Amino acid sequence: MTHDYIRHGTTTLFAALDVKSGMVIGECLPRHRAKEFLRFLRRIDRAVRDPREAHLVLDNCATHKTPEVKAWLEKHPRFKLHFRPTSASWLNMVERFFAEITSKRIRRGSYTSVDELEAAI
Repeated sequence: MTHDYIRHGTTTLFAALDVKSGMVIGECLPRHRAKEFLRFLRRIDRAVRDPREAHLVLDNCATHKTPEVKAWLEKHPRFKLHFRPTSASWLNMVERFFAEITSKRIRRGSYTSVDELEAAI
């Protein structure tokens, strides 16, 4: 960042990667709370229609462990959550996707609004 850097807002990118096909399900949302995480889980549920299990590798964010999330998961047993150890982002392949976005879009760009940032992502 330079001395004249101005922050114009932030966004939260939720993303799920199908490691077999390379397909990414992604969504930018204004916050990272259980409410937004549940919205993203429902999006994955709609996108992955066949009855196969969905294994999600996650960080240890408290958002992923709230009573609301646990209740949703009980009703959707095909979703299996795997929490990676702290400082082991390399175990989660979607982190590589985040690194690509960071190097090719975020660091190289200058955005004057959150909408402009999300469009670039």
